[in-house]
Amino acid sequence: METRGLEPVPDNERTGRVRTLFPTWAGANLTVLLLTVGAGLVVFNGLNLWQVLTVAAAASVIGFGLVGLISIAGRRGGAPGMALSRAVFGQRGNLLPGALTWVARWGWEAVNAVTGTYAVLAVLNLLFGVTGSHRLTLVTLLAFVGCSCLVSGLGLGALRVCCTWSSYFFGGVSVLVLVHLIGATDWRDVLGRPAGPATMMVAGVGTLAAGGISWAPSGPDFARYLPRTASGLAMVGAVAGGAGIVFLPMVLMGAVMAVTEPGLAVTRDPVALIGPLLPDWLSVPYLLFAVVGMVLINAMSLYSAGFTAQTLGFAVPRTWAVGMNAAISLFLGASLMLTTAGFLDSFISFLTLLAVTFSAWIGVFGVDLLRGRTYDPVALLDTTPASAYWYTGGFAVPAVAAWAAGLVTGLLFTGVRWFTGPLATTWVGRQGLGWAATITVSAALYAVLPRSADRAGGKGGEPGGDTPLHF
Repeated sequence: METRGLEPVPDNERTGRVRTLFPTWAGANLTVLLLTVGAGLVVFNGLNLWQVLTVAAAASVIGFGLVGLISIAGRRGGAPGMALSRAVFGQRGNLLPGALTWVARWGWEAVNAVTGTYAVLAVLNLLFGVTGSHRLTLVTLLAFVGCSCLVSGLGLGALRVCCTWSSYFFGGVSVLVLVHLIGATDWRDVLGRPAGPATMMVAGVGTLAAGGISWAPSGPDFARYLPRTASGLAMVGAVAGGAGIVFLPMVLMGAVMAVTEPGLAVTRDPVALIGPLLPDWLSVPYLLFAVVGMVLINAMSLYSAGFTAQTLGFAVPRTWAVGMNAAISLFLGASLMLTTAGFLDSFISFLTLLAVTFSAWIGVFGVDLLRGRTYDPVALLDTTPASAYWYTGGFAVPAVAAWAAGLVTGLLFTGVRWFTGPLATTWVGRQGLGWAATITVSAALYAVLPRSADRAGGKGGEPGGDTPLHF
């Protein structure tokens, strides 16, 4: 069991390997929600198969390329992402993006828990003819969240092992599904679909990339055991490659399935429609491994959310912080399952808002990283005015100002089910690129502002540390 919390990993314990990032981020994409979004690209965006392939590839590179870039901070500082963020925003200033990130994690965990519960209920129905009830649904949800909490509580070692083996098994079953689809699909209908407008491709990239971007603050959490000599370019490649090897085929399978069953794009229960599209001998193992994959996704999110709770001042061990987040996701998941009518619409709206929230942090943190930021392990944990990262009253004013400006800009361009900004009807808003506007504004503003100097004079490196743009 991993017992370390926010404290940076000492150099003599950094025995990780870059290659472990590949299965970790493959595991982060083992979700049937990608099938649903792939179906939506066909049904709502009107794209053909080749356009879906292009959109999925571009979104994977953009979204998880950013995750890989932010992961470099974990190699430099050896601490979780939101703890390293204290060096950028200040001990008090970091509470602002930290609180939003924590709340966003609740929603992400609730959505994963709901989808995983639907998958379990679908398997029970296929194997034993069990029909769902409110009581069974809640019991299944409790079991799903409990398993996620257990794996997350064990720590990074358990997550790596589980993600590796889950990726192997799920990948093998997915290959069988692809073979089945190749033989059972009327490819004249699939390949004969006319091309959709280019604007819908841009909108598709915006939606899919948003899912990857939501993982960016968690990137350092899974890279902090890597040695300082690890290649940054190799890290970016491992993260983007691991995600892409799952991301692309899942989205494509959803697009192919949508030709036969367009309801996959709009159903409240996206898992229930997958079983009938496959023979029983294939649908049961596929959904079982999908359940395992979604348990691991939830465990990864709980793992990061535990660190975020600690950075907000909850003075509890890491495992207790994980349990606290699990309880919150359980409550929200139950509420979502019992009240939500339009699952895909709610999910897309949530992803859009989530991406804007995280993008403001990414813009500032990413520019700070590229400037050659190094991290003082003592100052990261010192939350008193004596900390080198106290800055002005606990706030790094330029960083907080750039973050706030980017966040407000992104919300202006965002239009979702629950919120519509005044610029949501512009081209940027219609294409779901509010997150891109957020990153651009926050990064550009922070790049031209002078960076706050810590009390050790730390505007840049330390002896033996990284230099700007060092990968």
